[in-house]
Amino acid sequence: MLSTREIHKHNNSHSCWVVVDGQAYDVTEFLDHHPGGANSILRYAGRDATAEYEPVHPPGTIEKHLSKDKHLGPVEPETQGDSASTPIVQYDSDKPIPLSTVQNLTEFETEAKKVLSKKAWVYFHSAADSLNSLDTNRRDWTRVNLRPRILRNVARVSMRCRLMGHDSSLPFFICPAAQARLGHPDGELCLARGAGRYNIPYCSSTYSSVAHIELAKALAAQEKGGALLWQLYVPTAQEGAKQLISEARRLGFKALVLTVDTPVIGKREEDDRYKAELDHAAGLTVERTTSTTGEAPILRGVHSSTLCWDDLSWIQKEWGNTGPVVLKGIQTAEDALLAHEAGIDGIYLSNHGGRQMDFAPSSLQTLLEIRRYYPHLLKEMEVYLDGGVMRGTDVIKALCLGARGVGLGRPFMYALSAYGTEGVCKAIQLLSDEIETTMRLLGVTSLEQLSEFYINTAALENGIVKRIDVGASGSIVSKL
Repeated sequence: MLSTREIHKHNNSHSCWVVVDGQAYDVTEFLDHHPGGANSILRYAGRDATAEYEPVHPPGTIEKHLSKDKHLGPVEPETQGDSASTPIVQYDSDKPIPLSTVQNLTEFETEAKKVLSKKAWVYFHSAADSLNSLDTNRRDWTRVNLRPRILRNVARVSMRCRLMGHDSSLPFFICPAAQARLGHPDGELCLARGAGRYNIPYCSSTYSSVAHIELAKALAAQEKGGALLWQLYVPTAQEGAKQLISEARRLGFKALVLTVDTPVIGKREEDDRYKAELDHAAGLTVERTTSTTGEAPILRGVHSSTLCWDDLSWIQKEWGNTGPVVLKGIQTAEDALLAHEAGIDGIYLSNHGGRQMDFAPSSLQTLLEIRRYYPHLLKEMEVYLDGGVMRGTDVIKALCLGARGVGLGRPFMYALSAYGTEGVCKAIQLLSDEIETTMRLLGVTSLEQLSEFYINTAALENGIVKRIDVGASGSIVSKL
């Protein structure tokens, strides 16, 4: 008879024994073939698994799947009764749960809130006014359903694609979001490392809390791939923009992502309230600035409030042939067409994560609007989007509608805040897993196979505008 001591020695993936109903079995070679995964056996390696095994397996299952030489014989009576029970899981409510137990992107927000300062939480979490745009971003993804096809060979799946000049391993990228060091001492370095390890693009903010040259070094250090894209807020002085573009070129950024939805900063009540609380505590009274000359500063004007279509020519000239120029913040079909007429390489549909204008359309609504009125743009331009994306199914839905790739911002900020670089990597893994699984369940093996026939947008179609701003000739009325 086998002893308790001998059974306990074989408690890992290299030598895994389990006891079931008084008999010991060597299941080492069976681990990778178990339908429930190797871990479902390894949890009970070197122990009695009877209580876990018997309720879910028909009699004779072990005999059916294991050869006789893996039947090791009876065990001593004291080993029996050492039955492994399911452990009671308890975590400290004030600390993030173990990263290995995080199962989806939504959980990163919950865990990040435990460790973020109020200042950081407010900055990452805030959105415009009544939060309608923020809520619409998430809700609209739930109004599009999938249409799976069956009986197709989906053993091999490829998620490779080309995003903003980069051959990416996955069809999503990390959105620009500033001040990541509010969440973690390494800040945006966590994002650059994750992008490098998994060969996806990272679009860094103009206001990165880590110097762009350090981001370039961090990406290069991974030696696995990835790409850096430069998000540009145009300053009030044109020379300032030229200097930023020059720096992006010098550091080897692959694309210029020009943000065009911030002539002023949106009214974010959560953020404004926090600042007002700080001012009150400091005894400060802040009044709106006025001018005796009639030239008062532009309310909430941080970036250029004069930026217009004509400025694209000098911006494109400064950028040269370095890579694609993409306009971020497109929210109507009309402006999508104007971008195309201006010779822009790509458009990035976004309402700034719901942070700019309340009751703005979701990027998904804008994409459907473009499909309805100017479907040719989806073939003649690169189209990207972000906003409320939390699942791999969301990415698939966007690609089915003609988007080239999808961006995610807040989930990665929450992931790095709670877990640093490894949190970013886990977020990428989770999303990759969901996309790959969804592709197989849809019956496709490459992103090129995705089309409108794999989705049902009927629930969202009624919300698309019935008319757009065109003249008698069918062209857009003006650029004003």
